[in-house]
Amino acid sequence: EGDGMRASIVLARTAPALAAGAGREAVTADDVRQAALLALPHRRRRNPFDAPGLDEDKLDQTLDEAGGDRGQDDDDPDPGPDGGGDGGGGGGGVPPQADGEDRTPPRADGGADDTPSQAPEGAPDAPGRPAGGEQRPVAAAEPFRTKTLSVPGLGEGAAGRRSRARTEHGRTTGSRRPEGALTKLHLAATVRAAAPHQRARGRVGRGLVVRRDDLRQATREGREGNLVLFVVDASGSMAARQRMSAVKGAVLSLLLDAYQRRDKVGLVTFRGREAEVALPPTSSVDAAAARLESLPTGGRTPLAAGLLKAHDVLRVERLRDPSRRPLLVVVTDGRATGGPEPVALAGRAGRLHRSEGTASVVVDCETGYVRLGLAGELARELGGTAVTLDELRADAIAGLVKDVTAAGRAA
Repeated sequence: EGDGMRASIVLARTAPALAAGAGREAVTADDVRQAALLALPHRRRRNPFDAPGLDEDKLDQTLDEAGGDRGQDDDDPDPGPDGGGDGGGGGGGVPPQADGEDRTPPRADGGADDTPSQAPEGAPDAPGRPAGGEQRPVAAAEPFRTKTLSVPGLGEGAAGRRSRARTEHGRTTGSRRPEGALTKLHLAATVRAAAPHQRARGRVGRGLVVRRDDLRQATREGREGNLVLFVVDASGSMAARQRMSAVKGAVLSLLLDAYQRRDKVGLVTFRGREAEVALPPTSSVDAAAARLESLPTGGRTPLAAGLLKAHDVLRVERLRDPSRRPLLVVVTDGRATGGPEPVALAGRAGRLHRSEGTASVVVDCETGYVRLGLAGELARELGGTAVTLDELRADAIAGLVKDVTAAGRAA
């Protein structure tokens, strides 16, 4: 945004003179303002979670400082509601702190407090809280740089920066017989394949007799983008000790990582009696962040419903894009309280994902001195691994995150 503002200043200072020199009507500061409103909003974004838009008060102040005498122009004779004589942007009527005011869009809960009141599950509804035990959305904690979660094995999906894959570009790792047209010859492998047959082929002189069966295609290894499907527990237990703010911060961190690694993302949430697809798989990471920000909490924990809903989403996506491998990220404390036999149902749903080879990781959100370890049990059912919120940070000393199904292969 700073570069765009400087461009506006230059244009505000030079455009009138240029237009006058060309014999045309001078460009006014209002023209520059309209151009800035059209050109700058998308340029101010520094990451996909920044809201589009432009601070119009700051733009007006910048133009006032650049023009100097804009307050005395004939087209702006009104000194303002305060009646002050200072027409510039420096001294009149606007408190100094307004220039640095946070002008990001209001939070989904509509409040200024990052810690909205929360009550235990089943408590009477407090004033201002939605009925039915649902609690208002809370703001996410500050995102952080996460450890790399990757899908094990070698894929062949779209180019990206997450998991190992066979690609057209990258380092040469080996050779194979070509399937169809030969696109990249592996010279050394071709020579090795042809060399043992030279006498039988009647070789004379220095030349090497090479036939089609000797040709070898070079195999290259790079990185692919994956489908990262988040399954987020939004039940009442996740709101305990204001845990949901930290959980949202962790998911936002993983979303930012997915954006940088060119992944597709999807969001499934579960609470109360059912699960829902909050966002079908998409390349729009900022859309997932917006849905997460407005996510309310409350009710029981239908963990099995969330896992089964995720299974349906992945089944459809395998038909649409079979080459893109999925990574299932379940964000929960592991409790299951929704429906009959909730723990057994959750275990069966987890084994369903494991039987299909879905790579998975469980982000354990359980806090406090007494921990039940239910997220670890869920990770074993999924055939993946569990990491805590602290271990998810890239700068954490303990809990190095390896390939998400390393635990499943060991089992």
